[in-house]
Amino acid sequence: QVHLVESGGGLVQTGGSLRLSCAASGSSFEIYSMGWYRQAPGNQRELVASIPSGGRINYADSVKGRFTISRDNDKNMVVLQMNSLKPEDTAFYYCKVVTSWPRVVDIWGQGTQVTVSS
Repeated sequence: QVHLVESGGGLVQTGGSLRLSCAASGSSFEIYSMGWYRQAPGNQRELVASIPSGGRINYADSVKGRFTISRDNDKNMVVLQMNSLKPEDTAFYYCKVVTSWPRVVDIWGQGTQVTVSS
């Protein structure tokens, strides 16, 4: 069984920066992709950024140029560096891991709140 532990998030002013981290732990698994999603009140959960193994990084248009996703395969960790934050970035952010072995499974973190004040 794979467990995700998220850290980071919090309250920041417009233009500020935050860093979200997510580490996957467990026994005998392989990860295909790692990413971050967010959900604001009244909205659907949406992709922020994802980084698959050997594939192209994908960013939501709204965060391109401001957010950077990176992955440490040795530590099974994914980091989202968020710069130039805007009030519309306020949401609950969730880490998502897709495993490829022993089977394909979507695993979600517990989420962390990001609030950007104007």
